[in-house]
Amino acid sequence: MRQFAAVILSAFIAVSAFAQGKIETHAIHSNVLGVDQNYNVYLPKGYNPEQHYPLVVLLHGLSDDYTAWEEWGRMDWVANQVIASGECQPLVVLMPNAGNADIHAYPNGYFNVPGWSYEDFFFTELLPAVEAKFNCGGSKGQRAIMGLSMGGGGSVVYSQHHPEMFSSCFAMSGWLDNELREVWTEIPEGSKFPATAKSVSDNSAIEYVKKATPDTLERLKTVKWFIDCGDDDFILDLSLDFYRAMREAGVPAQLRIRDGVHNWEYWHVSLGMALPFASRNFN
Repeated sequence: MRQFAAVILSAFIAVSAFAQGKIETHAIHSNVLGVDQNYNVYLPKGYNPEQHYPLVVLLHGLSDDYTAWEEWGRMDWVANQVIASGECQPLVVLMPNAGNADIHAYPNGYFNVPGWSYEDFFFTELLPAVEAKFNCGGSKGQRAIMGLSMGGGGSVVYSQHHPEMFSSCFAMSGWLDNELREVWTEIPEGSKFPATAKSVSDNSAIEYVKKATPDTLERLKTVKWFIDCGDDDFILDLSLDFYRAMREAGVPAQLRIRDGVHNWEYWHVSLGMALPFASRNFN
């Protein structure tokens, strides 16, 4: 009897695991970049290609790639939990590739740099292809963006450049300006990292708000903003500066400073907050 019960329990666990949302890896050829680009996509439990889903774009950090949120952030586990609890509606999550562990040999970042027009690729090729393939997103009210560190900065700047496209933005420990210029003192000759760092300076999320026209500020107000950073994070001041700039400009934003540093333990918890936040702000 015990053996039979054990078999039934094992089968139940296997079926339950299979029935959960899952992450798949796909690829797209980019004419803009001239290469094939991998990406991960999370599909919720019971995903039906005939049904439309809201889309969350989830961006990784510097020296990571499209696998980081699955491997280190346990993104699928978090999404399954918040969807099962009713905190978040079923949704599709896109995890693009914008980096490599070797930051000197490979381009990193979400902005256009000489010879690597990543932002153009994202908006003209990747996003339209993913939304068509998985029947998701397609409008501001059905699309949100979030990310950590470099991806936190990328999510903010993408929302600033295209507020008509995103209902909400959740920035975790965001690299919002080039505060890191003194962190790396030994840059090998031919490194691609200086171009990455310069692109962050050129696309400063903080300066964007400070220099925004009244019309631009009104457009920014159509996005729901959430800034989350650890109290011992080495780039905490960037989140504070961005929040102050938003307040002074009259653009509503939420700010959370929690106990933590610049690591996956912090971002794992952040994701459990970010997905429900996005879900609440879909229309």
